[in-house]
Amino acid sequence: MKISEQQQGAVMVLKPEGPLVEGVIEEFKQRVLKTLAASMGRFVVDMSAVPFVDSLALEGMMDVSDELSKGGQVLRLCAANKTVREVLELTDLASHFDHFDDANAAVRSFL
Repeated sequence: MKISEQQQGAVMVLKPEGPLVEGVIEEFKQRVLKTLAASMGRFVVDMSAVPFVDSLALEGMMDVSDELSKGGQVLRLCAANKTVREVLELTDLASHFDHFDDANAAVRSFL
C-alpha cells in the first residue's frame, strides 16, 4: 500500500491509496502509530484515495483511535467518501473519529 506524507506546519497528513483491507491494514496501522510517536499526535489521515474499508481495517482504525485516546486525542479523518462514511455510521464507529471535509480543515483543527 502506498501511503504518502505531507507536512503542513506542525501537522503530518497521511494519505493511504487503495482499499484498506486485510492484506494492507497492518502496514497502515504501523505507519500511523509510527507517525503518532513522531508527531505527538498531530496528524490527519486523508481518506480521499480509499474507496472502501473492511472489518479488519475498522479494527485497525479503532486500535489507533484507542492509542490516541490514551493521550486525550481523537483520530482525525478527512475526505472520506460516502461508502466509507456509511460503513462507519452503520457500525456505530463514526463517533470514535473526528471527520473533516478536507485536509486543510483537519489541519486547522489543531490550532
